[in-house]
Amino acid sequence: MRQRKIMSMIGGLTLAAGLLLAAPAAHADQAPTPPAEFTTDWHDPVTAAPPVAVPGTRSCEVTLAEAQFRDFTPYKGSYAPPKECGTRWNKVVLRLEGKVKGRQYDRLGHLSVGGVEILRTSTPEPSPDGIAWTVEKDVTRYRDVLSRPQPVEMLIGNVVNETYTGVIDVRVTLAFHTAQGPVKPAAGTPDRVLPLTDGTLTTPRNTERVLAEVYATGSGGGCEEFWYLTVPDAAPYSCKATDGPYREVQISVDGQLAGIAAPFPHVWTGGWSNPFLWYVTPAPRAFDVQPVVYDLTPFAAVLNDGRAHRVEVSVAGVPAGQSGWSVPANVLLWQDEGSKVVNGALDRHEAGVPHNSAVYKAGSPDVLEAAGGHTLTVAGHLNTSHGRVSTTVTRTVENTSTHRWGADENPDALTAAWRDDETVTVGRTATRTHRAYTMDGEITIDAGNRLRTVLTIGDRASVDVVRDGRRLSWSRLDDTYTGDAAFTLGVPREQRHAVGTSAERYRTYGSGGCYDRSLKTVQGTLVEDLRRC
Repeated sequence: MRQRKIMSMIGGLTLAAGLLLAAPAAHADQAPTPPAEFTTDWHDPVTAAPPVAVPGTRSCEVTLAEAQFRDFTPYKGSYAPPKECGTRWNKVVLRLEGKVKGRQYDRLGHLSVGGVEILRTSTPEPSPDGIAWTVEKDVTRYRDVLSRPQPVEMLIGNVVNETYTGVIDVRVTLAFHTAQGPVKPAAGTPDRVLPLTDGTLTTPRNTERVLAEVYATGSGGGCEEFWYLTVPDAAPYSCKATDGPYREVQISVDGQLAGIAAPFPHVWTGGWSNPFLWYVTPAPRAFDVQPVVYDLTPFAAVLNDGRAHRVEVSVAGVPAGQSGWSVPANVLLWQDEGSKVVNGALDRHEAGVPHNSAVYKAGSPDVLEAAGGHTLTVAGHLNTSHGRVSTTVTRTVENTSTHRWGADENPDALTAAWRDDETVTVGRTATRTHRAYTMDGEITIDAGNRLRTVLTIGDRASVDVVRDGRRLSWSRLDDTYTGDAAFTLGVPREQRHAVGTSAERYRTYGSGGCYDRSLKTVQGTLVEDLRRC
């Protein structure tokens, strides 16, 4: 959305990338009166997402990292499991507490333990008076890594000088919650977690389930930060990509396509040319970069031969030689306790022909109509100590978008939708997951040099687990953000006369219960915090 041109006028973005904890809910009759426009301070960042559920048992805390980030020097430290809880823990919650004041861009951050990335996050942009925020994440699935001493590395790359004064001060802790009764790993916790550091993987020979998780983000301040806006070379727009905006995150095993996924269209806290949209309420996933997850179990028999295999992640659609994507990956493994070697075969591999079209229509406005998609089905079997187990994974990804822009890219508008459908069938049980992401927004600059951004982003998902035609469990997610903000370009901060409203509603419901929370802000003031479940 004139990102590169407009950013140069308002200060630009150097990117970056949890669950963000919120302030206590406010009653309607206690809602504060917002100012007529943004001042030098505003409410601390808050999201409507639920806190991490904990068992209410005794817990032990360990400080994982504590640092001030002024440049691109990573924090390096060491970790040891808490002695007080021994091995009786089966729930681990990561908590990041951050603060920053002055002037600063949003920055991308990551945290790894033993080489395994356990958190990818971005930062809010500060007020002159300073802000504080807290991020929570359930990291129980990394039990294998957290069960023994490890090196720790954290980096939130930053630039501090006379203009950009914000030093990012963070402290990260882990809270270990003890088990009730006999100690058992939490459901779904893998036996091993390995970082995919050099594109090679050697699995234990008795592996019976394999997942890969990829923290895929387009970032860095260039056009791939706004990949969903790119246009073919023939179209007159500032961000180019030979084949247009279609992107697909792929994983391969020994050169054979093993998984496909639609990337989430992250928007960081300076995105869409307008930081006033995000000062209090960030876009979905901005502070909790959730990994793309692939079920690679059909390839387990191939991987179990005791040799090193090439496992590589790539992003289809990125122009050759173009940087801007980060795709750190971990591999999660489950082992068959009753077997030393689990063998089997990859039985089926059917990759559809990818389709991608980007049709440019010159006019007033110019229009790019784009559509792309792909399908993949893989199936395999394993001979385990508890019998022959067959796994079939089918995944379909699609993206459609309409991009409209006027002279000098003003106005600049996008309406886009992504679909990522997956069915994993293990024996007689099928897990059907439907993911849907949406983006609908426009940037305009009027005759008075007043920039306005109006934007809606949706993050939705449904999961149904079915056995022999009978539904065992189900869940639904709907996280929707809407924002409308405006300010005057090319003037000092006190003359921008910035105004903005934002709202987020986060809903989950299904066989596991219900959660429903709504937030609304006006000029940086939280005016509504409602809970309906």
